Amino acid sequence: MRRVAKTVLWLALAALLLLAAFATVQYHRAPSLEPYQPLTLPVAQNAAPGAVQVRFGGVATLVFDDGETAWMTDGFFSRPGVLETAVTRIGPDAQRIDDGLRKMGVTRLAAVVPVHSHYDHAMDSPVVAQRTGARLIGSASTVHIGQGLGLPSSQVQRVEAGEQVRLGKFTLRFIASRHSPTPYSDGHSVERIESDLVPPQRVSAWREGTVWSIHVAHDSGRTWLVQGSAGFVPGSLAGLRAETVFLGTGTLGKKSNAYREQFWNETVKAVGARQVVPIHWDNFWLPLDQPLQAMPLLLDDFAVVMQDLQARGQRDGVQVRMPPLFAPFAL
Repeated sequence: MRRVAKTVLWLALAALLLLAAFATVQYHRAPSLEPYQPLTLPVAQNAAPGAVQVRFGGVATLVFDDGETAWMTDGFFSRPGVLETAVTRIGPDAQRIDDGLRKMGVTRLAAVVPVHSHYDHAMDSPVVAQRTGARLIGSASTVHIGQGLGLPSSQVQRVEAGEQVRLGKFTLRFIASRHSPTPYSDGHSVERIESDLVPPQRVSAWREGTVWSIHVAHDSGRTWLVQGSAGFVPGSLAGLRAETVFLGTGTLGKKSNAYREQFWNETVKAVGARQVVPIHWDNFWLPLDQPLQAMPLLLDDFAVVMQDLQARGQRDGVQVRMPPLFAPFAL
């Protein structure tokens, strides 16, 4: 019996070692972005007065700017490494935030709006607000993140599902959505931050709060949808229209074809979009002074995502384009 027990123990240990080796290899493998370079939107040149330009800062960080008013989603620039995130307490990195704002050409913002309150979206948002004079706008969980970093009440605005916020000529409508189902978030239950969050903290302290689909309309008649996570609420976008969807695709490459079809139908097709710009596909454990890389194959497969989006886009007459990093582009 002892010999059998030892054999089972050694087999279990060998299996664990093989699993660890596989996970390590898969973490260091990621699909190449080279095939998608021709899809990159051109950098805007000599924009007409009042024309809306957008900048992409990795993950779900976007800046919308019509020359009079600029506002930002998320503003996540610190991007602590994977081991640092997993085993230590983390918090905003002021130098990386300043560098990110400089690279995006941002000095003043009307608002910074996290699409939900996980650290890879909202951890840096209060610091961005402090640096730019912006209002921090979001759920009760986002408010706790702002207050934990000392933002005054005049600089924090809580919103509820269905509410609209006016920023210059922009109108933002907040629609409750869901997170992409993952081992970290099941995509259904909502975990809220219940008290002011003072960093540094374990990554789990940044609970997701309300996940937003943000519909954006401009007085010029232009419309967009920011879908920051690859989750959805069936029927939640009914009646809304958007020319372009900024589509969060994180973990979409690991989902079933049926899930991807429903996600497409409930976001892109639901708003009648003619263009999709994937976001939240990059490895956010790598700093922004390095070229963007797709998420590791251990967690996602961006090649599957792009193959799927392009096939559905060709079927439904929707262009799939990639955003340049930091530079302004027009849609």
